[in-house]
Amino acid sequence: MAAENVLVTFSPFLSHAAMDILHCPGHRWRKALSTLSGYARRLFQALQPGAHDVAFVYREAALLGPAWIERAISRKLPVVYDFDDAIYLPAASAANAWAAAFRSPKKVDAICGLSRHVVVGNERLADYARSRSLSVTVIPSTIDTAAYQVRRSRSQSRPVVGWTGSTTTLPYLKRIERALVELRSRVDYEFLIIGGEVAFPGVDVKCLPWRAKSEAEDIAALDVGIMPLPDDEWARAKCGIKALQYMAAGVPPVVSPVGVNEEIVLDDVNGFHARTEGDWVERLALLLRNAKLRTELGREARRTVVERYSARVHAPRMAAVLRAAAARELGYPTRDRGEFSWPGKSRKF
Repeated sequence: MAAENVLVTFSPFLSHAAMDILHCPGHRWRKALSTLSGYARRLFQALQPGAHDVAFVYREAALLGPAWIERAISRKLPVVYDFDDAIYLPAASAANAWAAAFRSPKKVDAICGLSRHVVVGNERLADYARSRSLSVTVIPSTIDTAAYQVRRSRSQSRPVVGWTGSTTTLPYLKRIERALVELRSRVDYEFLIIGGEVAFPGVDVKCLPWRAKSEAEDIAALDVGIMPLPDDEWARAKCGIKALQYMAAGVPPVVSPVGVNEEIVLDDVNGFHARTEGDWVERLALLLRNAKLRTELGREARRTVVERYSARVHAPRMAAVLRAAAARELGYPTRDRGEFSWPGKSRKF
């Protein structure tokens, strides 16, 4: 946000070490101590906000419990609230099922109500937010296109199909196991998993840990990226970040056409849709056998991200939201460019 003259102080609730074990089974005492430490830090920040003009809250200011930290912050600073998943749905990872009893089912509603402005990643999330806030803006998930570079030369031997995610989304990948096994009987390929560990019979699988510093480079090593999803309420509200990451690196994606995936990935233009097991096999086989097609679709994929989903395009809109909140102009835009939406209407400026 430096280009927009917005100074950001980043303050995560959990440390990097705590985040590394958050979705891993066990470690209950370490997780509990890390959570208590996060609450202590947040309480201090709520009481001593410092020289800040706005509090930007992504998903929630504190894990577990009701919105009492967010409420305390809102008494000191205007809050801009941002979420890009259907976090208002009851859900907990298998590794942290014990924590479900400490979650507040109406927390998202409460934070929407006390926030000066709510930012969401797609229209499905906006429909939910607009019933709880008068000021809602849709800003899609964005990519720092400078960080994702298109690799000049692709695989000369075996092409690489890849997936990036976490232990919480790994079940999505397992949904197409049979398709990946069948694909291997037709085409010789390598499968790269970034951020998880799984094995498929007969498929040469390589697993890498997810690392922020190397994620863009790891994705650039792919020839095709995949994003399978179930057609359920949670998946329909997702914002397509995996597909956008592949596309930013010039890697053609094959995706389940669920939610915004159908808008981001245009079938046979900048990637492919796959609805059935047969679709997954046929689309992937077509791409793996045709390097020229991969290059053409990858070029259009990169163009889509640069023109519609880049941080450069949407940073001015986010800056406008923050400035309007800081100016305490609820529902009234500043002179900066952006868009504020209300139930049933929108206002551009």
